[in-house]
Formats: sequence, C-alpha cells, structure tokens
Amino acid sequence: MRKIKEYELQKLVEKISCDYFNAPFNHTVTLNQRLRTTGGRYLLASHNIEINPKIIENYDKGVLIGVIKHELCHYHLHINHKGYQHRNTDFKLLLKKVNGLRYAPATLNTKIKVVYECIKCKKQYPRRRHINTDHYCCSNCGGKLKIIQEHSN
Repeated sequence: MRKIKEYELQKLVEKISCDYFNAPFNHTVTLNQRLRTTGGRYLLASHNIEINPKIIENYDKGVLIGVIKHELCHYHLHINHKGYQHRNTDFKLLLKKVNGLRYAPATLNTKIKVVYECIKCKKQYPRRRHINTDHYCCSNCGGKLKIIQEHSN
C-alpha cells in the first residue's frame, strides 16, 4: 500500500467510525514508529489512537481497516463506559459485529531465521531460533522435523 499521511489516516478513521459505529471519532490518530508487535494502540487517558506504520507499509488497506476497527472498538466502548478490554464480552461482540481484526498480523517485526518441516505431514514451523530436533517433534502427527530453509541474519 502507498504511504499515507496522518491527515488522510485521521479522515479514514473518522469515516470508519461514522460508517460502522454510527458515532463520531473526536480525537486524534497518529502514526507511532515505536510500536513493534501491535497494529495499533488506544490510549485510555487521551482517547487518541496510534497506528503502527508497518501496517500501512507491509499490508493492504483491508488489514489497516481491520486494525482501525479494532482500536475504534476500544475507543467507543471506553467512551460509553462498557467493557473495552480484549477479555470483555462487549468488546468481543462489537469486534465481531464490525468485522475488525482480533489479532495484529503475524510477523510485524519478527525475523524468521529457520523453517522446520515435518517429514510425515509437511506441516511447517517458522522459528527465530534453532531447536533441537531430537527433543521436539511435529505437534500435528508426531513426525520428525527437518530444516527446509535457513536465513543468515
């Protein structure tokens, strides 16, 4: 996806808020380079939302919209004094209703160094570190694992 300016992101969030939540978003959206493993963050004290720029750089617009819906669920539930945390039923129901992303996309900042594969069922296991294949086996069928790809970093 192309680079997006913060004012464009602000307009997008305001539009999604009106379209899916039937309520305005009256606070600020910013890009936060320091976010590493999350797609976004809702700030309780200021009611602002921060978005990880890697979501915009590495994924399509659908993923960005899913992350925005997720953060807006936190926002609107918190503003209305309802259960805004991930574990709350209110949050889970609203997230499902607006079709937001439950989790951030995998490997936002993860560097996969080794990929193991089961000899029997061919299930793959991407890993950041080497594992001892004498001690670990496939979680699917119990087969032996072998290295199929190794990156040097």
